[in-house]
Amino acid sequence: MEDEVIINLIIMNIADIFTVFSWDTLLAALTYLVISVSYLLIVPGLIYIYLKSRWYVASSIERTFMYSLMFFFFPGVLLLSPFLNFRPKRRQLNI
Repeated sequence: MEDEVIINLIIMNIADIFTVFSWDTLLAALTYLVISVSYLLIVPGLIYIYLKSRWYVASSIERTFMYSLMFFFFPGVLLLSPFLNFRPKRRQLNI
């Protein structure tokens, strides 16, 4: 009996989800999804862009702010780190 319920939940289409779950449940799930995506992907990406543009010209107070952002959003920064490369560009030597 329980296996049939699980199989039916897997098979049903998107329109049936709105009839099975209440609006409060769907709103809570959507809220959790938006918060987690923004915490793990969007805000750390913006932090990387900010760090790239201000790293060499930041004052000590701004650098403290940068470190606090890195500390607070560390899981997302760690998740994005393998895909981003902000190494300095190779110098061209004129001989």
